[in-house]
Amino acid sequence: MSDLAKEEGGRNRESLQHTIETYFPTLYRIAFLQMKNTADAEDIVQEVFFRYMKSGMEFESREHEKAWFIKVTLNCCRKLWRSPWVKRRVTLPEGEERAGDVCGETAESSYLKDEQSRELLQAVLELPDKYREVIHLFYYEELAVKEIAEILEKQESTVTSLLTRGRRILKRKLQEEYCFEEF
Repeated sequence: MSDLAKEEGGRNRESLQHTIETYFPTLYRIAFLQMKNTADAEDIVQEVFFRYMKSGMEFESREHEKAWFIKVTLNCCRKLWRSPWVKRRVTLPEGEERAGDVCGETAESSYLKDEQSRELLQAVLELPDKYREVIHLFYYEELAVKEIAEILEKQESTVTSLLTRGRRILKRKLQEEYCFEEF
């Protein structure tokens, strides 16, 4: 192998490593929120990066690249949800899924550290898919309504309506949990 080929391959590996480090946390959060399962979320993120490597895509900008990764992640989640494997799977009682983790804190547990964040995340996870997607993309990924509309291939007005309805549902759920009293 020539020095030029080695050098070029090294840059490709470095570029790929940088891309993975940049997008892994975002894609993992999206996949985890959609699948509610660490193993599935990890599998989906791995599949997304495999598709990225296989496609050889060139992007117009960082925003285009990020939108592509988010859209592919959501599509992979939908594909897994439709699979016979997920339909026949038996879910474990809460806590057993993480019992095998002896290496300390997982990405999931560090993400869910704070008690209020955990309760809020639980409320978001309980939202119907159509609301969960837009709430996550708007608040966690800090995307604009226009960008969300492009990614989900929906009208901006539809995304705005879904955000409004999702917020109302969250507000009701969280008010019930905390039983806010007026002084």
